Amino acid sequence: MHILKLDPRALKDNPDGARRSKSSPQADALLLATVKSVGIIQPPVVSPETDGGNGFVIQAGHRRVRQAIAAGLEEIEVLVTDAANDNGAMRSMIANVAFEPLNPVDQWRGIERLVALGWTEEAIAVALALPVRQIRKLRLLANVFPAMLDQMARGDMPNEQQLRTIAAASLEEQKEVWKAHKPKKGDTAAWWQIANGLSKTRMYARDASFSEDLREAYGIEWADDLFGPADQDNRYTTNVEAFLGAQQEWMTNNLPKKGAVVEVNNWGQPELPKKAERVYGKPGKGDHTGMYIDREGKVQTVHYRMPDPKPAAGKTGSVAPGSSEIEEDTTGSKPRPEVTQKGHDMIGDFRTDALHEALARAPVEDDMLMALLVLAFAGQNVRVDSGANDHVFGPKRFKRHAARLFTDDGRFSFDMETVRVATRATLIDVLSCRRGMSNSGVVSRIAGEAVGANDFLPNMGAEDFLACLSRQALEAAAREVGIQPRPRVRETRSALVEHFKADASFVHHSALFAPDPQEIADLMRQADDAVSGDASADGNAGSAGDAPIGANDTEDANASNEHGPDEQHARENDLQEDVSDDFAEEHSAYGIAAE
Repeated sequence: MHILKLDPRALKDNPDGARRSKSSPQADALLLATVKSVGIIQPPVVSPETDGGNGFVIQAGHRRVRQAIAAGLEEIEVLVTDAANDNGAMRSMIANVAFEPLNPVDQWRGIERLVALGWTEEAIAVALALPVRQIRKLRLLANVFPAMLDQMARGDMPNEQQLRTIAAASLEEQKEVWKAHKPKKGDTAAWWQIANGLSKTRMYARDASFSEDLREAYGIEWADDLFGPADQDNRYTTNVEAFLGAQQEWMTNNLPKKGAVVEVNNWGQPELPKKAERVYGKPGKGDHTGMYIDREGKVQTVHYRMPDPKPAAGKTGSVAPGSSEIEEDTTGSKPRPEVTQKGHDMIGDFRTDALHEALARAPVEDDMLMALLVLAFAGQNVRVDSGANDHVFGPKRFKRHAARLFTDDGRFSFDMETVRVATRATLIDVLSCRRGMSNSGVVSRIAGEAVGANDFLPNMGAEDFLACLSRQALEAAAREVGIQPRPRVRETRSALVEHFKADASFVHHSALFAPDPQEIADLMRQADDAVSGDASADGNAGSAGDAPIGANDTEDANASNEHGPDEQHARENDLQEDVSDDFAEEHSAYGIAAE
């Protein structure tokens, strides 16, 4: 074994190499940048030709040779070794199987080592073909508490959101939280608990209305979130009190005419003065302006209109000129409930908006998302035409799956294995390829293709299914397995039945799960139409032309009625009884009598 300097263009590829798939353009660009920056670190391995030629065959390092040519190198160092009996096929297989890239922790530490040796962040970025921002991000992660890094190096990695929270905290804070949540030997760390212990509310500079003078006056210092999107201002502060104080002072100094600072309720909505009517369109000259700070610290504006003071029927007393106070007649007044029906409607809207916003933006673990999806199917607004037993299911069917996620004392607690079982059972009850009202459509075929359901299709080479095929389809199936079609269709079918009974199974191509590309295109188009329809509905809410079923629902409605009005009516009655039973069971479980 010795080293030579050879022209990379003179080296020949090994036809017995194990890696046949092309590498990604990104990986090739990274390797090319490395070769241009620091050269080839590890020489490719070559061996002399064994068929009488005087050249060399590449045993390891095909990509390095190609990128050396792309970089314009005239000569490269190669390691010459004796040719193997199998032309290096086993050696290539072992080298590719055994190769493993650096884990993230080693990558972080390696960058820190390069910096200590005098490499700049820009030079490291060029050598590794990475953005400078990514190098700075990795350097920030290298400052994670050493004990946490050791845990991550074992393969127990937090998710990106948790990692961001941990890396943004000081080493002292990390040490204290790690001490409280350190896992036992051999266990995985509860990263969500660690991240929660280190999380702090952030107020971003992009949401600030105050000037630099107010920032300095309140002592606000910006830190840069290196994990945020590169196309926006990611500066932030955790000094929430100072940020809100500066925002409040800016609002006070910039109130418009007829403007006032209004408070917000528990849901972050502005509390307007009593009897004020909110103005959603363009405000008039006599309207008032309210300014408030929302949950994210942004200054928001709301317009409202005060009613003209006037005496109402059933009132007694006189009103002084210029006074807006009216003396009320309290005789015969009824006790007002703590919250009116309209108030409960508003609470429902507030809760729904907050829930949807949290589901869209709050950090949620994958196991929690799966559990909540199972729980959602147990809601009283759920109706599924299931293919499990071709029946209509209300929430009662799915409550048995949701019950797996609760402990005996009623706490919402589960492990990942329980979530997997409940999720699989829920998907089984929902997804269906059966023809009729339970058919889930193209989404069930997409799901089947994704989970490899083709491998579980039964042998269709039996008499009952083959009798459903046309003569052309039978003869095509016969030719595929090497059987000569018979003069009569029945004889061809019998030959196929005997063949598939004794030899292999048969699955007709039309039974495979892969959907037609046109069906995917239709699904995407319907999604676009639904988005457009939602936007149109928002702009025309409450119009007289609104129909109970939209244009896109007509086909589904017709499909649901294909069983006839009597059967459809019976199914709806079953669903109502199902929901009623669920209501009774749910309330009796908590000791509440149904009204």
